[in-house]
Amino acid sequence: MKVLCVTIGSSGDVHPFVGIGIELARRGHDVTVVTNGHFQSLIESAGLKFIELGKAEFYREGLKNPELWHRTKGFKRVLEWGVLPFVRPTYEIIARESAGVPTLVIGSSLAMGTRVAQEKLGLPTVTVHLAPSVFRSLLDPPVLPGLFMPRWYPMWLKSALMKFADRKMIDPILAPMINPLLAELGLPAASGFFKDWWNSPTRVLGLFPDWFAPPPADWPPHLKLTGFPLYDEAGVSHVSDELEQFLSDGPAPIAFTAGTAMTHGQDFFRTSIAASQKLGRRAVLLTRHPEQLPSTLPKGVMHVSYAPFSALLPRCAALVHHGGIGTTSQALRAGIPQLICQMAHDQPDNAARIQRLGVGDTLRPSTYRKGRVVKMLDELLNDPTVKANCVKIKMRFIGAHPLEKTCDEIEAMMPSTATGEEGMNAETQRRGEEVV
Repeated sequence: MKVLCVTIGSSGDVHPFVGIGIELARRGHDVTVVTNGHFQSLIESAGLKFIELGKAEFYREGLKNPELWHRTKGFKRVLEWGVLPFVRPTYEIIARESAGVPTLVIGSSLAMGTRVAQEKLGLPTVTVHLAPSVFRSLLDPPVLPGLFMPRWYPMWLKSALMKFADRKMIDPILAPMINPLLAELGLPAASGFFKDWWNSPTRVLGLFPDWFAPPPADWPPHLKLTGFPLYDEAGVSHVSDELEQFLSDGPAPIAFTAGTAMTHGQDFFRTSIAASQKLGRRAVLLTRHPEQLPSTLPKGVMHVSYAPFSALLPRCAALVHHGGIGTTSQALRAGIPQLICQMAHDQPDNAARIQRLGVGDTLRPSTYRKGRVVKMLDELLNDPTVKANCVKIKMRFIGAHPLEKTCDEIEAMMPSTATGEEGMNAETQRRGEEVV
């Protein structure tokens, strides 16, 4: 079947869809990834078709805005820059590509145009969310930047805060762009965009396991959790010979990254270098924006533009990072402690979950200072309980097949595998067994 994977965001948002696309293509489907031109080379190197949704230059210029990572301003900036300009183009691409062809659409959290297309064209559509923080819950509220909503708040207060956020902060940004398009297509106006509307009414997937985020009773009833996708460009990108030599020449280093999209991490990397030197630890600095780094690095500190975490992190002593869900999951799989310098978006919630699991700690950029980083890393690296917890979590990944499970759920939505009102189990179909 023809499959359109539509995703908006940074590498952390694109990687899972490349992984899904590779697995679906392996199963014989015709897969196209629709995203910004910045990722064209990666997608085509993975053997997938590509359709541009925004120019690469638009993406690179947008990353220069420091407010994208502001704790409270970042949410609005992401919507204005990364979401609203692409609602109509997304709809138009889906309408064009699906004309006369059986098509299934997979949309990321911010790919709002996929929901417009679903409402108008009636295409089977799967909404994919990468992090638990996007799910509303009064029983177990996510930790969101700028919003204090502990579990012990009374239900009426938590409900009132959610409604206030919808009416005063979210809908006023999204409605002026989305509702005119809906009206033009003869569809009713929408509201509660981040409450229910952005979720496909037929299938919603959460790409994380239930041990990381146990689903409360008020999450969407048709939500399925399939596990961390863990795609990290393995097979497309590789550990360089220089990095391989560095890793082999001494004890396990500490890895530091502020995320592939971060272009304003000068303070983060300067402090990271100082902390690693104070600890007497070697360090690997990961960034595709080397202008953030000092012109000369001390001995025992190496810069790497990119390396698949599946190959790098098992050879590291710890990971210090921004708290993106993809990076977080890779450190969990590697079984190493992590220190999260959380800024905005899903990062505070991911950091809180890491603390609950007992495999790491967290702090904010304002407190990311050499003395405190040294103290926290020293404790994480030498605490036997943290080490035991890391090993326990690492074991949970053995035998898990998250991308396969994700694609099973996606295939169950395909008309070609439908049996009555429910989709045929794709794994059973592939084995050729009878479905009872």
